[in-house]
Amino acid sequence: MTKKSVVTEAQEIQLAIELINLGARLQLLESETSLSRERLLKLYKELKGVSPPKGMLPFSTDWFITWQPNIHSSLFINIHKYLVEHAHVSGIEAVMKAYKLYLEQVEPDPSGEPVLSLTRAWTLVRFFESKMLETATCCKCGGDFVVHRLDLHEDYVCGLCHMPSRAGKTKKLKEEAAAASASSPARV
Repeated sequence: MTKKSVVTEAQEIQLAIELINLGARLQLLESETSLSRERLLKLYKELKGVSPPKGMLPFSTDWFITWQPNIHSSLFINIHKYLVEHAHVSGIEAVMKAYKLYLEQVEPDPSGEPVLSLTRAWTLVRFFESKMLETATCCKCGGDFVVHRLDLHEDYVCGLCHMPSRAGKTKKLKEEAAAASASSPARV
């Protein structure tokens, strides 16, 4: 093994470690590194203490269009676009940097997880590259939001300017229930 291939393998391992720490699924790791599946499994178990989650990756564009995911996806994809255009980064490096910046801007959901996982962010970029999704500018606020490419976007109004009637109510109801249970006396 030459010194160059050792450096490359070390870089691949470092990339895999960073991706795993950001929450990457095994399929993402296999796609973005040249490490063997067995090596990635071992690395994942070593870092996380558990086997990687099983199951298929997200394959539908529809998740990115629903209200809350759309806001988070739009924030991420705009950060990603900015980095690609102005910081001249690309590929997985752009996804990772954009995802880290996204995480700095958002609060996790009640389970402690961000709304947009790294795997979904990576999938979103792939949907943009395959021209299944694009952004449209809201005619009210001027922000760019993720939309289906083939939908009509004239006079587009985003989910922030025209919130669905139930938006945010789930969190409020959970908080009210938690407050009520905390303030009520314990039954014996």
